[in-house]
Amino acid sequence: MTTIAIVAGSSRGAGRGIAVALGDIGATVYVAARTSRGGLKPEDGAPGTVEDTAEQVTSRGGRGIAVAADLSDERQVAALFERVEHDEGRLDVLACSVWQANYMAVWSKRFWELDGRFWRETQQTLSAYWWTSMYAARLMARQRRGLIAHVTDNSPDNSAPRGQILHYLGHESLNLMIDEMSRQTKKLNIAVVGVNPGFMRTERVLMHMTTDERKKQFRFDLSESPEYIGRAVAALAAEPDLAEKNGRRLWVADLAQEYGFTDIDGRYIPRFDPKAPFRGA
Repeated sequence: MTTIAIVAGSSRGAGRGIAVALGDIGATVYVAARTSRGGLKPEDGAPGTVEDTAEQVTSRGGRGIAVAADLSDERQVAALFERVEHDEGRLDVLACSVWQANYMAVWSKRFWELDGRFWRETQQTLSAYWWTSMYAARLMARQRRGLIAHVTDNSPDNSAPRGQILHYLGHESLNLMIDEMSRQTKKLNIAVVGVNPGFMRTERVLMHMTTDERKKQFRFDLSESPEYIGRAVAALAAEPDLAEKNGRRLWVADLAQEYGFTDIDGRYIPRFDPKAPFRGA
């Protein structure tokens, strides 16, 4: 049976990686995000649109369906899920990688030096996770099965602040959502999980890794492609018994070992450790 998925925030970054990896397993993927070819573009000019990702999904063997939507707006989220219910009759996977604030350019700034929009965009990000989770759970509760996978950071064994207060605050809030949502979905066979990647070579990361000094600062030598987390979510989507995963914050590296997948270059990428020896040293 074909997997039916919504990937929120999938015009670029981890969401795009998840969408195309689901395409590899033949899934029907609703590619939902704000950036479309005919709509507004990001201020920083980051590449990627919902149409681009949907075409990649289809080229990989799945069926990509582009949906331009602001997922922090409940009305637009409701319309997306109503469309999926009408057209497909069910939803198997929600993967959410929405992240509206771009912290890369202000990573080391102190909180009082930040523009107010970063706070607003952090709130909008959490709204997107909340609304998509709520509408996904309503569909999945009726079928008594489903996977809700949220891209997160700061798992319990690595939860020290990471240099940008709103990045930290946003992810810790998201982790609390995962904890509480999973308790309420447990008896319905709906698994709510966090999926923690390492340092991904997203489009925006590549835009900022312009010098050897910056690459060394952020440990670019340890980076992984966005499709690494995509393969993790695809493996979870194919898992026949998700009960054991419910409520857990899962590392992509650990899932790679468990399910036997690699990154796109054929390498196993371990958990991100900024103290690891430099490659080639």
